[in-house]
Amino acid sequence: MSDLNTQIKQLIIDALGLEDISVNDIDDQQTLFGEGLGLDSVDALELGLAIQKTYGIKIDADAKDTRNHFSNVASLAAFVTAKQAA
Repeated sequence: MSDLNTQIKQLIIDALGLEDISVNDIDDQQTLFGEGLGLDSVDALELGLAIQKTYGIKIDADAKDTRNHFSNVASLAAFVTAKQAA
């Protein structure tokens, strides 16, 4: 598991107050919303703000591919890496 993936998992737990979940409970490919981790649209907003603040990147909520970037930890880590490199 990459350090960034672990950091993002911890960020999800901390930002959303998921006290009953540990980093090891979240799989890199697990869907974050709906059937997977069970996050909702309010969680998406809070997570987006936490990602922006933590990694200093801008997220366009209206971009058509933003939903795909937030589908799981692996895609979110790839998104953060790409934004930081840009």
